[in-house]
Amino acid sequence: MSEIKNYIWSHKDEMIRLLRELVAVPSVQGEAEEGAPFGKEPARALSIMLDKCREYGFSVENVENYAGSADLGRDPQLGILSHLDVVPEGTGWLGDPFVLRETDGKLIGRGTCDDKGPAVAALFALKAVKDLGIPLKKGVRLIFGTNEENGSADLAYYRKKRELPPMVFTPDGEYPVINAEKGMIRLHFSAPFSARGGLVSVHGGTVINAVPESCRYSVKTADGEICGRSAHASTPEKGENAVTKFLETVGKTVTDPPLDRLAELFPHGETNGKSCGIRLSDEVSGETTCVLSMLNTEGDRLTGAVDVRFPISFRAEQVRSEICGRLEQAGFRIDSAECSEPHFTDENSEFVQSLLRVYERVTGESGRAIAIGGGTYVHEIPGGVAFGAEFPGHDGNMHSAEEFITVEDLLKNAEIMAQAIVEICG
Repeated sequence: MSEIKNYIWSHKDEMIRLLRELVAVPSVQGEAEEGAPFGKEPARALSIMLDKCREYGFSVENVENYAGSADLGRDPQLGILSHLDVVPEGTGWLGDPFVLRETDGKLIGRGTCDDKGPAVAALFALKAVKDLGIPLKKGVRLIFGTNEENGSADLAYYRKKRELPPMVFTPDGEYPVINAEKGMIRLHFSAPFSARGGLVSVHGGTVINAVPESCRYSVKTADGEICGRSAHASTPEKGENAVTKFLETVGKTVTDPPLDRLAELFPHGETNGKSCGIRLSDEVSGETTCVLSMLNTEGDRLTGAVDVRFPISFRAEQVRSEICGRLEQAGFRIDSAECSEPHFTDENSEFVQSLLRVYERVTGESGRAIAIGGGTYVHEIPGGVAFGAEFPGHDGNMHSAEEFITVEDLLKNAEIMAQAIVEICG
């Protein structure tokens, strides 16, 4: 342990230099072109990382700029999966989001915690094992993707071309280990609309996977805006839904039937889907979450969107048919319903237990498997888990302005991953 820790800390400046180089690439998904399926910038970030892996003496492969890999040893049995694409910069930054800033022990920039920082930590974890000459009985593969933020088409393509190692973890979540991820349903619905009932227009919410923080509306007598509080759709209890608040207040003052029916299906303050008939729960992953996340008037139609996260003990079709049936009975048309089954890996597996032992040994904290409402990079990988990179109680402003990872957490991630490689493959 001390050898690995000393090695990682002695390479701190080198790690930060590589992270700075990667952050400087605005690897947001762009227009597809020949040799760059997700645009030039994600491909450029991948090239930088693979060149560095090659420089460090690893066996490197680029799978058509969808994803790339770096191997230590033959026949890899452990895969460490990270991604080099990022979400758009957004607003509210105190400096250029693509110029790494170091302030008060924080490394600030888009992608520092999601997921370029963890990718750098994974590389130096494997480099530490290699340079220290620690013998491994099993090979290790680092996999770097370029489309995690926009549907993981990179990983789907990579899996068609290459077989994944039998054990895979991603440092794209949180510690100790995420072994259970709820199923997801994202549906869009609509109904005929006219302004005769009193409502002229409504525009609430901007994305399907977040609690809407505002809802602008116009009725025949006035215009207005309802304010709420944003939160991720997997934790709606942390926010206040401006759209359901609109239905509860302004919606009751007009005579548009679709609003009455929506208010019954999505009462303000209810987040468990009870009124839609999908209040489900289990001991491992908890209760359903259900968010009416968008509501808009578009010409002669009222359109809406719903985000549902359901417990791992249930199947998508069961939940989809129930909520869609309730909406159809209320007079709405289902325009689309995308479903994803839950993901679960047994916490008693030797793989998960090995990761938990490493976490406890390095941090001194108790390790346990946890369930989340969101989906990680391994959601579609049987047996995969998320292992880091955020520590309990730490918030790196992921997807927000001033995203950061602390220097200490960057190095600790590398140390933990190096120990995991030795524990599992040594």
